[in-house]
Amino acid sequence: MATGHITANYVPDGDDWSITVSTDQERKTASAPGLIAARDKADQLIENLAPNSHGRVVIHLLDGDGFAFSTAYLQARHGLSDEATRQAAAAADGAQRRSRSRAAR
Repeated sequence: MATGHITANYVPDGDDWSITVSTDQERKTASAPGLIAARDKADQLIENLAPNSHGRVVIHLLDGDGFAFSTAYLQARHGLSDEATRQAAAAADGAQRRSRSRAAR
């Protein structure tokens, strides 16, 4: 059983998405043909790693970035193409980097 949090990281891989779901003790990987399918696959991997959902905390990341994942996933859920989803994720990532740069000054 997983303790602590579970991390689901999504990375574009050509036309597909690579998914890595990890706990403190285990790691599982898969791929899927779109971000929504990748999210569904991640849910399956999460259920496999931690069948008891009580108290389970899952952090979804797009190449390590939670804000970028949220932006890209919402874009995909609203019917935009995978390319538009990737562009939204890249824009969110760029905005977050600029914000961090300004905060560091």
